[in-house]
Amino acid sequence: MRLLMFHTQGDIYVGIRTDNGVIRTSIKASYFFKEGWRAYEQLRQTTLDISVYAQEEDLELAPAVPDPGKIICVGLNYRKHAAESGMDEPEYPLLFSKFNNTIAGDGDEIPMSDDWNQVDYESELVVVIGKEAKNVSVENALDYVLGYCNGNDISERALQFRSGQWLLGKTPDKFLPIGPYLVTADTITDPQNLVIRGWFNGELRQESNTSDMIFSVAEIIAYASEYMTLYPGDIISTGTPEGVILGYPEDERQWMKPGDEYTVEIEGLGKLTNKMTKA
Repeated sequence: MRLLMFHTQGDIYVGIRTDNGVIRTSIKASYFFKEGWRAYEQLRQTTLDISVYAQEEDLELAPAVPDPGKIICVGLNYRKHAAESGMDEPEYPLLFSKFNNTIAGDGDEIPMSDDWNQVDYESELVVVIGKEAKNVSVENALDYVLGYCNGNDISERALQFRSGQWLLGKTPDKFLPIGPYLVTADTITDPQNLVIRGWFNGELRQESNTSDMIFSVAEIIAYASEYMTLYPGDIISTGTPEGVILGYPEDERQWMKPGDEYTVEIEGLGKLTNKMTKA
């Protein structure tokens, strides 16, 4: 099922995208992501006889997960990206976090301060947790996934590498646009075999497959759940493939600036497009 979130009457609700249009449900996004898989089962049971549809372009869309609990990110998780960065492949998943101020939706403008001159894009597969997970096995980890969406882990590299902690360069406002859809896990047969692409101002910059991940989605979930309980509505951004600006020779790097646009497309998940703008 392909879901989208939309604004109406001062709140955010769940919509179902179909070939005929969007089914506007009465289920609030806050309830849906708190309940996860339970709410999804309820959603499926209450929308069997819908005959009235809205058009997607007539809706005010929200991010695919408007208010996530935890935002966990994975660094250096594609083999070719680690190579282009001149870094060794990590022995364990390299986890860091973002905060809710970084969440943005498809079409949102991303503000840039005047003194940011090393802003980079990162196409990523984002995993949405659907039920409480603690000490889960790799074999069972995908049973805890509600769905998947596109993400762009935007980074300001000078701030990122100012110290050993990456946090500052990863957490400016709207630096994690996600969407436009949340595609439920029962629609994605294998998260480790998805084509992932990214276009910078229409030029194809990133083209890979999630099979190049060093740590699979299941391995990341299992690893994280050893140390923290994962809850419905938590999201995990699973790393980026090669082709980021940082991976270019230093004299060829053309960092993002106001007016630049980046599009992320992962197989089956639609396209996520955002434009940089002056703050």
